[in-house]
Amino acid sequence: MKFPVYNQEGKEVGHTLLPKEIFQVKFNPDLVHQVVLAQAANRRKVIAHTKDRSQVRGGGKKPWRQKGTGRARHGSIRSPIWRGGGVAFGPTKERVFRKAVPRKMRKKALFMVLSAKLKSNLLILLDKLEVLEPKTKQMAQTLKKLPLKEGKVLIILPSYDKNLILAARNLAMAKTIQAKDLNVLDLLSSKYLLAPKEAIKVIKETFLESAKLRKDNENTKK
Repeated sequence: MKFPVYNQEGKEVGHTLLPKEIFQVKFNPDLVHQVVLAQAANRRKVIAHTKDRSQVRGGGKKPWRQKGTGRARHGSIRSPIWRGGGVAFGPTKERVFRKAVPRKMRKKALFMVLSAKLKSNLLILLDKLEVLEPKTKQMAQTLKKLPLKEGKVLIILPSYDKNLILAARNLAMAKTIQAKDLNVLDLLSSKYLLAPKEAIKVIKETFLESAKLRKDNENTKK
């Protein structure tokens, strides 16, 4: 399918072909939801942590003798019922939130979101994207010239470009990502997708041709 290509001045300069295997995939909300939940869980950092009675300092000595004092029996001042003692059933940093999702499911969900962005006219392709200096002002001026309305923009880079990353990192409405690292969660976190033509080639090589190569290798081994 043909898709218009713009230059950095916001003018249409031609068309390019987009692979239908990536940009014409039927949307399955259940699959996308499952992949998003898994990726969000895998990025989650365990912060809350409490100490149980074995981790709290002190409490080695019995506070008072077992009998004859008229008080209740206690073996340690670090018991959960004591002030300053351990916490019973509290959150710990040993919790694991990771969820595994098969590679094929992740790839399929990625293609679904890319297809949905294209269908909603939220994908903008450029003939090239470059800045002479790592200046935020240059990137902001480029984004203003493009057919973008309000909303966050995910800038897909074909390869690592230090100038572009530095120029975009101070813009609250923009985020950069390399095409090889593309994922569903980052796609859905931004409204618009902005990419040079070379990025589409990298996406195809990374997620489409590499999958075919793995499949051929598996068939060869069999």
